[in-house]
Amino acid sequence: MPTRHDIRNVAIVAHVDHGKTTLVDAMLKQAGAFAAHQQVDDRVMDSNDLEREKGITILAKNTAVKYHPADGGDPVTINIIDTPGHADFGGEVERGLSMVDAVVLLVDASEGPLPQTRFVLRKALQAKLPVILCINKTDRPDARIDEVVNETYDLFLDLDATEEQIEFPIVYACARDGIASLNKPEDGTVPADSDNLQPFFSTLLDTVPAPEYDASAPLQAHVTNLDADNFLGRIALLRVEQGELKKGQTVAWIKRDGSISNVRITELLMTEALTRKPAEVAGPGDICAVAGIPDIMIGETLADPENPIALPLITVDEPAISMTIGTNTSPLVGRGPGGKGADKSAVKDRKVTARLVKDRLERELIGNVSLRVLPTDRPDAWEVQGRGELALAILVETMRREGFELTVGKPQVVTREIDGKVHEPIERITIDVPEEHMGAVTQLMGTRKGRMDNMSNHGSGWVRMEFIVPSRGLIGFRTEFLTQTRGTGIAHSIHEGHEPWFGELKTRNNGSLVADRSGVVTAFAMTNLQERGTLFVSPGTEVYEGMIVGENSRSDDMDVNITKEKKLTNMRSSTADVTESLVPPRLLSLEQSLEFCRDDECVEVTPETVRIRKVVLDQKERARSAARAKR
Repeated sequence: MPTRHDIRNVAIVAHVDHGKTTLVDAMLKQAGAFAAHQQVDDRVMDSNDLEREKGITILAKNTAVKYHPADGGDPVTINIIDTPGHADFGGEVERGLSMVDAVVLLVDASEGPLPQTRFVLRKALQAKLPVILCINKTDRPDARIDEVVNETYDLFLDLDATEEQIEFPIVYACARDGIASLNKPEDGTVPADSDNLQPFFSTLLDTVPAPEYDASAPLQAHVTNLDADNFLGRIALLRVEQGELKKGQTVAWIKRDGSISNVRITELLMTEALTRKPAEVAGPGDICAVAGIPDIMIGETLADPENPIALPLITVDEPAISMTIGTNTSPLVGRGPGGKGADKSAVKDRKVTARLVKDRLERELIGNVSLRVLPTDRPDAWEVQGRGELALAILVETMRREGFELTVGKPQVVTREIDGKVHEPIERITIDVPEEHMGAVTQLMGTRKGRMDNMSNHGSGWVRMEFIVPSRGLIGFRTEFLTQTRGTGIAHSIHEGHEPWFGELKTRNNGSLVADRSGVVTAFAMTNLQERGTLFVSPGTEVYEGMIVGENSRSDDMDVNITKEKKLTNMRSSTADVTESLVPPRLLSLEQSLEFCRDDECVEVTPETVRIRKVVLDQKERARSAARAKR
């Protein structure tokens, strides 16, 4: 078959924080993608605010570099897909792999293959893609290159790789310095026989197959992602499989339901470095973007109007975690953060109605194929299902920044019935801890129904343990885990399948401190209550009845008056000048608030604040419900 030797399509896959985006930065710089005096940020591919803040890739993005071989041959365009390393964003990984012909598996020279490495590699092997192994961060003082390579071979065998897939080339790199080599350096050193990424580029050209096509086949182009432009409207990112796509051309649009309609390509764009530039034609193997089709969806096909042939729809793994997202129903809805001196005027752009929330969730479905939105028995709330807790928390955080006010329920697992029995999702969690914390972690996993699957000790004072644990056992796990290991533990998990229901789990031993009236938090009340537990609010914060203001030191909930003021008198007191020390409150982030929630609690999310509250705010009604439950 004819082959396009001037193009290569490759995805870079890895675990979180193993250096994918840093490697892409170095490739762009050394391929001359930027002007000599152009100011370039680090991790230039992480363009999303949340990606930069959290240091992770959330959205799969593509770039293109024009590489000039060292032997003086014709330049080759290398299309690079930077995929997320977190399993919660697996829909992005699957879309990215559908656009490429090979993958670069990036592995940290010290940490070795971790759960998300297993996840992305499994997807690549299932797609029958050749693999290039890149051992990154060889300059780490705790690097153990030979052991990591052997662990990677074991992972390939564990995932039933074919003989061809196991015969992969190995490149050793320090992506931060833009250096790669085919020769293994000493542990903890940068490759000494190279000062650039030339060996890596050469390995790419030799290993990544050039796109093949049938010259007589009709047009077929697969929509793999969506974007938007203020002038062009919705933009569809696609890979041309067969034929040619031209600007102004009329093509057949084959929708997800099988219906076909003819549309015109008003604009054709090709990626160069980080910008899209107008183009006249895109051929087989090209990754391009088209405008002019307002309702196009991911997975659909653009084809020849006279001979329309659909490509297979993109399929993703089933959701494992769900949470209820609805309108804000608290007494402070539509107001600012409250308290003395608060500005309550900047609320005109607040989005609080059910219609706006529903429209926003439906818009999210357009570009996020791994998400599902289902109705509930309430008209102002919807069940949102996704891959994991982080993916759903990112959605809520994004909506919060857009001005939405929401009520978010405790994350729940999505069960399924197999052979008449209820099965729940399970996770494989890999934990790295110092040896002295091994017993505490084992006990912590035992209370969450986890069973140890593997344990290894590299002799460095650290132990690596693998557990199989139900997904609901990991909701709220990380905060307690970091407390038990004094912040030194590292934990990563990945979806492993489904097993029969594990039974009842009690993951939080402490109750809540619940405000029993509305008002403003006072330092006097906090001083008296801080012995009862850990407080979540600061003096001057506005609270309402049913709002959770702290964590009780005991297992049951306690209603407290956190707005109590000190009685003033003109009588002289012998203790008037005694100062009280106020313990700083523990301010919870959105993810920590979702972890803290119990079944009868939810999280109120506004653009300024995140509050935890009881689902039933009225104190007497909660007491009656508890009494009925005991009967």
